[in-house]
Amino acid sequence: MRKLTAILGLLVLNSFAFAQVTDSVKTNTDQLPATNTEQQLENITENNEDLENEDDSYLQQMVQFQKNPVNLNSADENMLKELLILTPIQVQNFISYRAVMGKLINIYELQAVPGWNIRTIQRLLPYISVGSSMNITADLSDRFRNGDQSVLIRVSQTLERSRGFLIDSATATNFYPGSPQKLLLRYKYVYKNLLQYGIVAEKDAGEEFFKGSQKRGFDFYSAHLFIRNLGIIKSLALGDFTVNFGQGLTQWQSLAFKKGPDITAIKRQSAALRPYNSAAEINFHRGLGITIGKDKWQATVFGSYRKTDANFSSDSTVFDDNFVSSLQTSGYHRTKSEVDDRGIQRQLTFGGNVSVQLGKLHVGVNGIQYQLKYPLIKDAQPYNLYSLNGKSFGNFSADYSYTFKNLHFFGELASSGNQGKAFVNGLLISVSNNVDMSFLYRNISKRYQSLYTNAFTEAYLPNNEKGLFSGITVRPTSQWQIDAYADIYKFPWLKFRVDAPTTGSDYFVQATYKPNKQLEIYSRYKRESKGINYNPAEAVLNPVVYQPKKNWRMQFSYKINQRFTLRSRTEIVWFDKKGPASEEGFLIYADLYYKPLRNALSANMRLAYFETGGYNSRLYAYEADVLYYFSIPVLYDKGYRYYINVNYDLTRKLSLWLKWAQTIYPDKNIIGSGLDEIKGNKRSELRLQALYKF
Repeated sequence: MRKLTAILGLLVLNSFAFAQVTDSVKTNTDQLPATNTEQQLENITENNEDLENEDDSYLQQMVQFQKNPVNLNSADENMLKELLILTPIQVQNFISYRAVMGKLINIYELQAVPGWNIRTIQRLLPYISVGSSMNITADLSDRFRNGDQSVLIRVSQTLERSRGFLIDSATATNFYPGSPQKLLLRYKYVYKNLLQYGIVAEKDAGEEFFKGSQKRGFDFYSAHLFIRNLGIIKSLALGDFTVNFGQGLTQWQSLAFKKGPDITAIKRQSAALRPYNSAAEINFHRGLGITIGKDKWQATVFGSYRKTDANFSSDSTVFDDNFVSSLQTSGYHRTKSEVDDRGIQRQLTFGGNVSVQLGKLHVGVNGIQYQLKYPLIKDAQPYNLYSLNGKSFGNFSADYSYTFKNLHFFGELASSGNQGKAFVNGLLISVSNNVDMSFLYRNISKRYQSLYTNAFTEAYLPNNEKGLFSGITVRPTSQWQIDAYADIYKFPWLKFRVDAPTTGSDYFVQATYKPNKQLEIYSRYKRESKGINYNPAEAVLNPVVYQPKKNWRMQFSYKINQRFTLRSRTEIVWFDKKGPASEEGFLIYADLYYKPLRNALSANMRLAYFETGGYNSRLYAYEADVLYYFSIPVLYDKGYRYYINVNYDLTRKLSLWLKWAQTIYPDKNIIGSGLDEIKGNKRSELRLQALYKF
């Protein structure tokens, strides 16, 4: 009776607010991702443009949760973390609420969970359900018989031929011998969230296909089998999989966000093992992994052996042996040199972790060890003095977390084989229903070495960095939200293109206004400053200067009616505004989304104009794309860009996508450089995709 009374009271008090949530979900479209997610993906691309964007595991996971929502009446803490939406405090509050009040009656009761606000519930609704508990230990034979199967085919191409395709192969040694099409083929079998297996095959533009260096057809093949919740076996991975430990100091191969408007997303949250079913060719393991759990204990072990790309060298002055100077991460095998680097290195990896959950206290111990066929020896540059090197190396760590009322502590203390130390410690505070705060301190020595890691740091890899991050989110009313953070850091040793120890800072504030379910507006300001070599006079020593970068953005989204949504963004960037390398950049675009409730056709389009003083004032803008894919082109110089993206469900089983995009540079007659140079002022991109489900 007490529970029923509480629910009825909440329904009366919040019916209007929650109606906004449920209505918005009914009209939700896959082409309209969360604003915070867009910004986080843009930040990742900006910090490391060399990364492949072929890892669509996160997108696949969220679509799978839409099809098989997480049942809140049976989901454990690990499954709730897999959603990557809830903070650790929100997870603990829900577990405690369910333990006291019992199973949820309906979705409206979520408003009674402490710390769960309307915006959090709105983000969750497409991926959760409330009902009777399912049998999560379904017979293994049923899992293999009663699942869903799909085949996805994607073809992409830049229509203008670049220099690499036009060079006469009879006289040149450096050219693209393959066709300009990029191909992806993926077969996938899924039984709810309990079992999946599949095969991926991919070929990049310029790579040969069933001839020359690629007589096996596709350049990259991947296969996996992944099982969850089979007795004491929590996860079983065969083939390709990813490994995620602690807070990313020892190993983290899945998607992980860093600084952004979601200031509570500073903690790494994921299962230790995850299936890998993407086309990115670098950041995964190939072998066997298993996680077993009993009561409060859980343990994971894995082993992997695979070939990786590397720059191979032979020098009798270095150990009188062959070695590699660097590991290649592009995944391209087009030119002769790229083909020669393919699979040169052999990598044996094994590791594991053991963890225990004592109420709200979690403690884990992690370890990983690598053995390479050829030693890794970097160029003899000062900034490489403490870089990863040798044939054998590894990492060990202890991670921990503890929730006390409205406080959540977490961290990881790690060591590498060369006695390098690394430390990350964070704190999340739910000050009140409308105020959240976060703090994170990291201290990573210049000696610390790691591979396939992704901790919360300014640099891409955790190395040579000390810093303190603090953030706050304030919701003064149901219509307003203000997010802000400050990050102060320093690099005690040299870095690439930075010939001295330096410091840096990053400040961010964003105000979001959402008065109703039709309109959302946000405005943000960001300022960052860090040192870099600047030597236009070509002096003997490279002077290090600080070049501040300021950025202002305004974006709005307006739902015109049930079918159409309009979005627009205006952005300005000032680079080194009062310095000798001063540049300014400007971007404006408008999007139109069409998504009827009962129609097989949906579409979206964009028209953008950009103008920058150079590459330093470049801008990034997330683009809607075909299912399981996203684009974030880098925009600089002066030009226009437009695209149209169309989805049509031909039948209940067969869906088709088409994206056409073109960038026009009115003041140029050559685009790009090297083998990617295009004569003319246009770059046109076409992408076709078909998905057949059976």
